[in-house]
Amino acid sequence: MAVLNEEQTMLRDMAQEWTKNESPVTAWRKVRDEGSNFDPAAWSAMGEMGWTGVIIPEEFGGSDFGWMSLGLVVEQLGKTLTASPLVASSLAAGAIILGGSQAQKEAFLPRLASGELVGTLAFDDGPRHSGAVSTVAVSEGKLTGTKPFVHEAESAGLFVVLASDGVYLVEKGAGVTLSDRELTDMRDHAEVTFDGAAAERLADGGDDLAEAILDRARILTGAEMLGMAQHVFDETLDYLKQRTQFNQVLSTFQSLQHRMAELFTDLELMRTAVEAGLQALDTGFRVPEAACLAKSRANDVLHVISRQGIQLHGGIGMTDEYDVGFYLKRARVLEASWGNSGFLKDRHAKLAGY
Repeated sequence: MAVLNEEQTMLRDMAQEWTKNESPVTAWRKVRDEGSNFDPAAWSAMGEMGWTGVIIPEEFGGSDFGWMSLGLVVEQLGKTLTASPLVASSLAAGAIILGGSQAQKEAFLPRLASGELVGTLAFDDGPRHSGAVSTVAVSEGKLTGTKPFVHEAESAGLFVVLASDGVYLVEKGAGVTLSDRELTDMRDHAEVTFDGAAAERLADGGDDLAEAILDRARILTGAEMLGMAQHVFDETLDYLKQRTQFNQVLSTFQSLQHRMAELFTDLELMRTAVEAGLQALDTGFRVPEAACLAKSRANDVLHVISRQGIQLHGGIGMTDEYDVGFYLKRARVLEASWGNSGFLKDRHAKLAGY
């Protein structure tokens, strides 16, 4: 477990308290039932607490607390499935910090820091992540092409788009068309079509800008998945301590004790990998390798824990009455985002020279 400073500990505790009291899973159920993308009041509260500007430099209205601090907040939001564009918007801000000009930073970062503007990444051209490659074309500052799966697209006012010759900023408006995507997690996803949309290129990040943006997406998504895995583990353990079968509490069965012990070990390994990824972002040390390890470990562990959570709850686990099924559905979407385990393990091997 990472060693936190006083400010990080306070931030984590505040996020834990807020999600518990103001954004439990019942809040997610309400957002789902209303057909909303997120609760505007909750998003406004996040902005007031400074969460929308955690990684943004102070000169642009943020707090510059770093990626580890943001990861602590995202982990807590993952525990309660809080529907918000915090991850997507933070990644958009991170892209501008990495590759934006001074004028671009001044134009967008203060608005992203306050939560007034929501940003998101539009990178993949198909249903499967294939790395930093794209067929979207740009001609004379106009961008044309389609991104079929964009997270938080309806909420976003700014798209960070991967094109064939670099990364571009596109504001929602003329030349940008959205078509809703209904995925199993019931969150905000859409197909975004650009037809001559005005675009500004991020030119200061070098040739590896797109991969650097993707590495941040992998690690921060891993932080959300960590929170989800922790919650499913805790809820399943509580259920086993209460549920009786053959006049015995389920937690007294040795086979189930062994299974939970194995899941606990997997969860701790996942935490180590994700926190190492967040620390790598803050220090700049071997970020690509850390990103592959963090996301691949998060994919594998959350897949197992969400599946075991359903099994150990029995058939009721997939009913709407119980929350554990929501975590499995969200898990499957996040596992496919920014690279599945096979893709990431192959990338890690290539980075190591194999």
